[in-house]
Amino acid sequence: MRKAEAAKKSARKSDTGGALKTIFYAVLIALVVRTFLYEPFNIPSDSMYPGLHKGDYLFVSKFSYGYSNYSIPFSPDLFASRILTSEPERGDVAVFRQPTNTRIDFIKRVIGLPGDRVQVRNGRLYLNGIQVRREGPLARGDIAGGSALKAYDGLTGRECTSASGLPAPAKLYREFLPSGRSYTIYECGDRVHGADNTGVYTVPAGHFFMMGDNRDNSSDSRFSGVGMVPLQNFIGRAQFLFFSVNGSASFWEVWKWPGSIRWGRLLMGID
Repeated sequence: MRKAEAAKKSARKSDTGGALKTIFYAVLIALVVRTFLYEPFNIPSDSMYPGLHKGDYLFVSKFSYGYSNYSIPFSPDLFASRILTSEPERGDVAVFRQPTNTRIDFIKRVIGLPGDRVQVRNGRLYLNGIQVRREGPLARGDIAGGSALKAYDGLTGRECTSASGLPAPAKLYREFLPSGRSYTIYECGDRVHGADNTGVYTVPAGHFFMMGDNRDNSSDSRFSGVGMVPLQNFIGRAQFLFFSVNGSASFWEVWKWPGSIRWGRLLMGID
């Protein structure tokens, strides 16, 4: 009897030890993946419409730009600079730490590289004195013709106000960088105060000029709250969407979950 009881206790200890080892290895693998390969990121605002929507979940590749303190959970002060560094390319959608408050993650598009001169004049982007080409306004398939706009909602085009102060849809354009890379942007108009007419920004060495695709509804390098972003602050490049919800269901409203998922946006690439 005693031998049988001892064998049971030994088996229970073995099972417990095995379970703890499994948990330890799972946590270790997750930590390694999050630190060195991919980190999930949630889009918290409308600043990257129309390409990225509030409620999108995407993976950010850590290895795209190398690693800094911000690549590691809790951002321990381990590196004086980046290691295995590769600089962002113009047009990349990147996640970075806000220079004026490094506890906050931002996601914007890389527009200006070190040494570039960036300016916005009458809503048009200029790089090194040359106006960046754009096409449009383009037709917006997400707005039904003649439908009334009753409230602000990034998903239905209610991001702007008309001259009379009423809700109005943003205009959709396709912008082409000098490299030929293109993406779509939103503009409320070409004379929005503070956003559509700026001075000339000269990007310092080791820094980048970032802009949101929702040009008149984005806090980015045009404003002092963000400013130029040091390479050290970059976390990684946005790679692809893996999930998206429209916010219509609370966590406990399980019966509403299927209707809140944007099925057409799952596993999408990012321009």
